[in-house]
Parts: sequence; structure tokens; C-alpha cells
Amino acid sequence: MYERLSSLADRLDQVRDTSMTEEATKTALVLPMIRELGYDVFNPKEVIPEFTADVGIKKGEKVDYAICQDGMPIILFECKPMGAKLESYSSQLYRYFSTTRARIAILTDGVIYRFYSDLVETNILDSKPFLVMNLDRLSKDVADRIEPFTKENFSLDSVLADAALLYAKSQIRERFAKELSSPSDDLVRYFADPIHNGPMRQNVLDKYRPIVRGAMLDHITSTIESRLRSAIQSSNEEEIQSAQPESDSDLVATTEEELNGFYAVKAILCTEVEPKRICARDVQSYFGVLLDDNNRKPICRLHFNRKQKYLGVFNEKREEERIPISSVDELFVHSQRIKDSLNKVL
Repeated sequence: MYERLSSLADRLDQVRDTSMTEEATKTALVLPMIRELGYDVFNPKEVIPEFTADVGIKKGEKVDYAICQDGMPIILFECKPMGAKLESYSSQLYRYFSTTRARIAILTDGVIYRFYSDLVETNILDSKPFLVMNLDRLSKDVADRIEPFTKENFSLDSVLADAALLYAKSQIRERFAKELSSPSDDLVRYFADPIHNGPMRQNVLDKYRPIVRGAMLDHITSTIESRLRSAIQSSNEEEIQSAQPESDSDLVATTEEELNGFYAVKAILCTEVEPKRICARDVQSYFGVLLDDNNRKPICRLHFNRKQKYLGVFNEKREEERIPISSVDELFVHSQRIKDSLNKVL
């Protein structure tokens, strides 16, 4: 499935500079996706375009495509022009969903596919998708999760069971991210109560909040380091040595802190691309992190050889923006900026 979806992702480069209307998006991107899932787009018993989904007193409301099994719709596709802000159209899909017997609905602009179901309340579309696939940032893990939606493998019970797990995991990850950013009173109390003598008043909770957050970040960093170091340190050192220009190789000293920063960046990006594609290149003025060891594909730079440390990320014009940080741990706080910087060179 990863190979098939990757070939579909390659198609994006052919149409990206074209003004893509909704109809053009359907023809160039969405129908090929449905075909990759194994459904016959020319068979109206399998794929029904403009499927009628009457909503209340509004008649003639139509979903762009309905995939059917045994004469009944199982998956709805609602399509928007490439580049559309899909979040703005979820309410439209919400209306359609409750009028059909389909349990899976997909909102897409041909690049991003947002998978919804009714996991919270039966026949009511969930407010958040249980799975999001972005062809511009396709990973093998996400591609594998698309396999159960193919004609050959589709089983509603199995798909819904997997969807429930994914939805629960996404909710937990979201809550964990919030706790990591700013630990709640309950979490601070849980960790601080065994070590604090006296009542846990608000001023005590506020005192321990940054301590709890710092301890959590320390644990995450140390866990990542211990898992990655033995597997990639030797190859990283070879990459760094081979990448240094002969003229100034003697002047470049890669520090432990820079290597730890590199491991952290690799961990942040491991869900976006294969870790082996994330390479290091140390020079006198900064420690560079590149995609495919290619100078034209910079992901970020670590400016650690000074009192004030900086993380350097890149904008659309390949201009570097420096973000002040105080430690390697803070790289995780800026995970999305690092992922966005990677996305610009993918």
C-alpha cells in the first residue's frame, strides 16, 4: 500500500502548479485514490458519484462519492478543491453522515484525507477525525492503516475497532501534549504530593509545575537517547566525518550536546520520514541537520556553540529563522516547527 500511495503522491507534483477546481481535484486525485483502494470507479454498483443524501427539509443534497458494498454505502467521500481548509467543511459532512447507513466518511482535498466515524455517539459524526493521511508527508505507518479500507480487506467491524483505538490514542496524545506543555493541577499534585510536606495550596502547585514539566521532558529525552544512541551513533559519526570539508575538519568539534540535539530531531521526525534519511553535517558555525545528506535540503540547524543556544528552522524562501532555546529538551517544544521545516524540503 505504501508504494501505491507513494506513486499517487508523485502525481501531486504534476498538478500542484495548476489551478485545481473541485472537479479537477476529483478527476486528477480523488478518483485515482479510490481506484488504488481497489474499487471500480466505472461501476456504479461500487462507486456512486453524486450520491443523494437528503438532509431534513433540504432535498437533493449530494455527497461526491459513495463506495458501496452489497448495495449499501460503506464509505462517503466529500471532496474540496486542492488546498482548501478542510476544517471549514466538516459541518457539511456532519449533515450528510446522519442521513446514510455509512459508518466511515472521508473529507479530502486530494492531498489530505481526514477519516471520520461515529465513535462517540452512534450516527453522529465525530467532531475530530480518527485518522489523517497527508500525501505530502506520507509515512509507512499511516499507509499501512489505509490497507483495511481496500475492497479486498474491508470489514466494517475490523475498521471500526481500529478506528476506536486510533481515536482513543489521538485523544490521549492530545491530552498528553497539553500536560507536557503546561501540567494541570491534578498532575502536579500527583507527583508533588509524595515529596511535599504540608497542604497542597495553589502557590505550592505553581511552584512545582515547572519542576514537573522539566522532569517529564528530561525523562523523554533520556529514553530517546538510550534507544537511539546504540543504533545510530556509529553511522552518525561516519556521516559527520565524511561531511566535514577537509580544509576545516580539524577545526570542527562535535559536542555531546550537539549529538543529543541530533538524536532529539531524529526522534521528532521519525514518524514523518525514515530515520536513516535524517543526516548530520557539522561545520564551524552550526550543526546542520539535512534530508538525504543533501545541502539543498536543510531541515534545521543547531547553534549550540555559544552562551545563547538557537534552533534554526527554514521558511518557504529557505531563509533561516532562529528560535532561542535554553536546552536540548526545548527542541521537543518546537516539534511542529521542525516538522514544518522538513515539509518544505520533502
